[in-house]
Amino acid sequence: MKKVIYLVFIFAVLSGVFYACQEKFLDRPPIGGLSEATLANQKGVDAVLIGAYSLLDGWAQGWGNGAVWTAAASNWVYGGVCGGDAHKGSDASDQPAINPIERYECLPSNEYPRGKWRTCYDGVARSNSVLQLLAKATDVSADKAKQIQAEARFLRGHYHFEAKKVFNNVPYVSDKATDFNVPNDRDIWSDIEADLKFAYDNLPETQAQVGRVNKWTAGALLAKAYMFQKKYADAKTLLENVIANGKTPNGLKYALNEKFNDNFLIATKNNKESVFSVQSSVNDGADGENGNYGDVLNFPYTGGPGTCCGFYQPSFELANSYRTDANGLPLLDGSFNTGANQLKTDQNVSPSDPFTPDAGNIDPRLDRTVGRRGIPYLDWGPHPGASWIRDQGYSGPYASIKHVYKKSEQGSGSTASGWAQGASANNINLIRFSDVILWAAECEVEVGSLEKARTYVNQIRTRAANPADFVQINGAPAAKYVIDTYKTPWTDKALARKAVQFERKLELGMEGHRFFDLVRWGTAPEVLNAYIAYESTKLPGLKGARFTAGKTEYMPVPIQEIIASTVEGKATLKQNPGY
Repeated sequence: MKKVIYLVFIFAVLSGVFYACQEKFLDRPPIGGLSEATLANQKGVDAVLIGAYSLLDGWAQGWGNGAVWTAAASNWVYGGVCGGDAHKGSDASDQPAINPIERYECLPSNEYPRGKWRTCYDGVARSNSVLQLLAKATDVSADKAKQIQAEARFLRGHYHFEAKKVFNNVPYVSDKATDFNVPNDRDIWSDIEADLKFAYDNLPETQAQVGRVNKWTAGALLAKAYMFQKKYADAKTLLENVIANGKTPNGLKYALNEKFNDNFLIATKNNKESVFSVQSSVNDGADGENGNYGDVLNFPYTGGPGTCCGFYQPSFELANSYRTDANGLPLLDGSFNTGANQLKTDQNVSPSDPFTPDAGNIDPRLDRTVGRRGIPYLDWGPHPGASWIRDQGYSGPYASIKHVYKKSEQGSGSTASGWAQGASANNINLIRFSDVILWAAECEVEVGSLEKARTYVNQIRTRAANPADFVQINGAPAAKYVIDTYKTPWTDKALARKAVQFERKLELGMEGHRFFDLVRWGTAPEVLNAYIAYESTKLPGLKGARFTAGKTEYMPVPIQEIIASTVEGKATLKQNPGY
């Protein structure tokens, strides 16, 4: 979905497709623009629909207003950094607007939330443009029109969902709205559900183009909306159908990949675990802008892949979470952050000094999620430690890895050149099938069978235990990987809930979900203040930070958007509580 399609949308807006100006002298089509009459046909409608898809990666704003990383599809800032998976990374002076976000001290004037807001509602606008043009097109068959409408409403639902989970109090803008000045004075979950339900009921089960959403993508996202509202019974029914019958847009039956790491490689993208993925490409005439540009900062600082810029460094707490006991199970009591259970690191150890990695039991997913000294970093050789880290004293010793391309792929047509060498053809996973399975496990804990929940979780752990996917050094496991399934029946609901929630942390670490999970579970204040208390013993920059219940579950509504909503001296948009 090339960014050049954005021009189609711009021309469409300028020529009056969306919320047109009424002044007579503005009614003339701009020179070089595309008129509504030109676009109101199947070809034109599909071009604008592709423009709506192209915003899934969050790349729309250009280099102003914080650039693309303010709205990266991976949600590395809002879901990862805010959720305790990672620190901002780099050093304190680079992208300083993230510093107060990490400390839960974000102000309404911060450029990052504004970038996310604008991207979400740009996506809504593009989706609405599709629906408005479609209503005027005369050469589109009824069946094709229904499919286009379903795709557009899916996208509109998704963009509103993104806004809802980040800001909570947000406006719902329909294709019938006369302008964008819509109040945020009511809950919009029912509108999001309606869009996703329409998509689920009307999308085909497969698509000719792998990047387009299908019935099962819509079903999974609708189930996610139910999960965010604690509608476990509704979600359970839908998830069971998705698990039993779902397939990818290119027709693969949903299943877990045999290897965990196959979810994060260019060579194995769009696989049977891919439920909802943002398609990435490079060397396509768009200067790398289709290559997951939102994550180009998140590579080792220097000397390794991407060449820039040392952001999004996994936290000590996340890495410690992969410690396992003698039975290969996680330490659900939280003791992974105490004494010898803490992972040995090279914090404050010079790259020229000897270092031996941790020798204790760990979950093998650690080394597919966290780059650490002495352990092979994909095929780039052992992570060298501090020489790949910009400032260990600011963000710790670890590097992110899930979005990183392999050395063997560099320069092969799968990566970009120039400043942002981190741009690559690696897709961005928004929903994986393991995500679906773990939602189903949650539902079983809340309204179903604890034993079925255990079965679901054990599916995830069995795959993680596949030795063929262990990181290796000279043909042997690179660390002491000890992992097993839960053997004892689950009879305690609270303990089962804790096990499922912790499994999501391990399976989906660094994928931008953690903060939103904590908020929807209602555990964010307790978990994140404990995280701050521990992490600040390692990194002084977090001292004094605090998560405030009833406030910092959501970002502030950007002050610029509130000001822009003012009509006759009164703002249409209202600020979130506490800001």
